[in-house]
Amino acid sequence: MDIFERVAAYRAESNQLEWNGIFKDYIELLRKDPTPAMTAHARVYEMIESYGAEVVNGHRRYKFFEQDIFGLDRSVEKLVEEYFHSSARRLDVRKRILLLMGPVSGGKSTIVTLLKRGMERFSKTEKGAVYAIDGCPMHEEPLHLIPMDLRPEVERELGVRIEGSLCPSCQMRLKTEYGGDIEKVNVKRVLISEEGRVGIGTFSPSDPKSQDIADLTGSIDFSTITEFGSESDPRAYRFDGELNKANRGLMEFQEMLKCDEKFLWNLLSLTQEGNFKAGRFALISADELIIAHTNESEYKSFISNKKNEALQSRMIVMPIPYNLKVSEEEKIYSKLIGQSDMKHIHIAPHALKAAAIFSILTRLKETKKQGMDLVKKMRMYDGEEVEGYKEADLKEMQNEYLDEGMSGVDPRYVINRISSALIKQNLQCINALDVLRAIKEGLDQHASITKEERERYLNFIAIARKEYDELAKKEIQKAFVYSFEESARTLFENYLDNIEAFCNWSKIRDPLTDEEMDPDERLMRSIEEQIGVSENAKKAFREEILIRISAYSRKGKKFEYNHHDRLREAIEKKLFVDLKDIVKITTSTKTPDGNQLKRINEVSKRLINDHGYCPICANELLKYVGSLLNR
Repeated sequence: MDIFERVAAYRAESNQLEWNGIFKDYIELLRKDPTPAMTAHARVYEMIESYGAEVVNGHRRYKFFEQDIFGLDRSVEKLVEEYFHSSARRLDVRKRILLLMGPVSGGKSTIVTLLKRGMERFSKTEKGAVYAIDGCPMHEEPLHLIPMDLRPEVERELGVRIEGSLCPSCQMRLKTEYGGDIEKVNVKRVLISEEGRVGIGTFSPSDPKSQDIADLTGSIDFSTITEFGSESDPRAYRFDGELNKANRGLMEFQEMLKCDEKFLWNLLSLTQEGNFKAGRFALISADELIIAHTNESEYKSFISNKKNEALQSRMIVMPIPYNLKVSEEEKIYSKLIGQSDMKHIHIAPHALKAAAIFSILTRLKETKKQGMDLVKKMRMYDGEEVEGYKEADLKEMQNEYLDEGMSGVDPRYVINRISSALIKQNLQCINALDVLRAIKEGLDQHASITKEERERYLNFIAIARKEYDELAKKEIQKAFVYSFEESARTLFENYLDNIEAFCNWSKIRDPLTDEEMDPDERLMRSIEEQIGVSENAKKAFREEILIRISAYSRKGKKFEYNHHDRLREAIEKKLFVDLKDIVKITTSTKTPDGNQLKRINEVSKRLINDHGYCPICANELLKYVGSLLNR
């Protein structure tokens, strides 16, 4: 790639987005398409919708968030539907501050950053185009030029709503530069940019003694007082506060509740009336979405103070808990490691899953549902089926605790411990045991963990280790079964013959003696028990398999054992049980013979080619599973 050629092309693309005209041209543009006149809240919602959404299990999943936010589908759906969608439709919700409240490292800042980057990209599209009065320090909506008395007629004519009034700077320029002729006021297209301070403002609290309210509302330019003669002259004022620059977009308050009270008072009028006080001017209109984030302890302290009731009533609080799905937690760790310079170190399959299992267990709460422990609950939350429980049980558990996921181990701690394991010298690969060991060693250094919590967490590490042991055995099982794939197919065909005879109340014919026999109940149960099919459920399971066979037959296809996940798992487990002694001898012998060595090499090759292992972790897995089988 020619870098400078690409830069030139990018600059040319940006130049094509430029639009300059007068207010009259802008009105004609709105006649064709009134969307540029939408509010900041509507712009954010349309930006999210532009990426599309899909309905999964009755819930809307928004694609805008899916590359960076994992396991928070329900929280994101609530956020978009209850705040962004409602406020985009001009419901009273838009007059509230959006406060994201949740534990540290839960994704609050990431959500805000995504919205900011999304707004920047959206403003470059035709649908997200933003037009402003040229030279306005607040990038003001040009429709503010329409006199108040004429607005109802103009709104009906253009199909728009006009809210707000000209800023002091534009009021003066309209008189001095344009002689009050609004038709000739220059208008241009602007691109939302945090770096360029257009449509995005960010306020971060610091020492209350040194932080000035001017950071939010702008300040007087004392060097021009002598020239313009008055502090109330707009030319002697810098409209460069974060609230000024966030107009037409969004304003982020980082750790909002750590701010001094005087900074928050400005938000009372801004949220309810859409304006704020600055300098010696009348109230200044601003169209911006205010989004803040804080942790739970700060929020509890805030609401306990009666002085904050006015601001509290102007907030929509959206809880952002930790993710509670193992598979999604894995994605978080993969993303964070992928952003580092340690990508050259191989991470063995299931290493991140073992860490994720530990993390999720620390965040879950014990359910009152009979027979349901944390491990089963974890599996159901991750979309796995658990024998004896249904979708209704899952929903009941999800609604059992409103604060589930608001405590536990945060992703930062786990990724810090994984980093400590990755950074060791001359390391080429790390596995699940390395990761769990690093997490365990770090518990003593975790300042906020109590003695009781440490004991619980050690227990969760032990559970994560047991879960990994099962995964490791399954991995070897798959690799070994491949070497005996013909045996798996034979067992599968035999099982199908028997369940067909069972369901049809018929006999099966022995291929050697040609005599008729009853279906082999012992064989069928030995397979079904591998996946927990109970005696009461066996008939329904067998009938389901026959229905599946019939469906494939109608389409002219042959039903294979890997076409049904649970049956495939049962066949592989049964075969593995039958082969267990061979596996045990093969993996644990120190001096393998020719056949054993050939089998070990076949299994290693299968692990490397099909299951994502490297030669180092494949060899370690074989040794580890050998030791497990010998216990």
